[in-house]
Amino acid sequence: MMEEVIVVDNDDNFLGTMEKMEAHQKGVLHRAFSVYLVNDKGEFLLQKRAHNKYHSAGLWANACCSHPRPDETTMAAAVRRLGEEMGIAASLEHIYHFTYRTEFANGLIEHELDHVYLGTFNGSPSPDPAEVMEWKFMSTDDIITDVKAHPENYTEWFKLSYEIVIVNAFLRQGG
Repeated sequence: MMEEVIVVDNDDNFLGTMEKMEAHQKGVLHRAFSVYLVNDKGEFLLQKRAHNKYHSAGLWANACCSHPRPDETTMAAAVRRLGEEMGIAASLEHIYHFTYRTEFANGLIEHELDHVYLGTFNGSPSPDPAEVMEWKFMSTDDIITDVKAHPENYTEWFKLSYEIVIVNAFLRQGG
């Protein structure tokens, strides 16, 4: 089955659809989402992307990220993919969105308008090994320290969004 992404303008207006790999080869702006999950201790669930991923393989990222299908909202897609990738069902809250563009060594270009969601999760995930090779909970202090010391170990979208999400999680918990 051919996967399509939703092509958008800078204001997230629908412009059409495009085959996913073609969008990444041409660097076309498309809609995406990132899900962050925090537990009651204030630790974030991170996943290490599987080695077979078409870009950013073996790098640490937030709990889940992907693209909505042409017929679904970003919220519905985030809930669906969280279940598919991590075996988790959680209530999510939309925090904000941002746009970024990055080029990878393999010639692919990630150009996304990324909707960021935050939820709470206190269990152990059951990740799909085709998507995730490893997972862990990490404190905010440890995340900040490690990203600054080893940015090469993290995906571009994670490095661009984690600080804003940490602040939102802190405020959400009454901090």
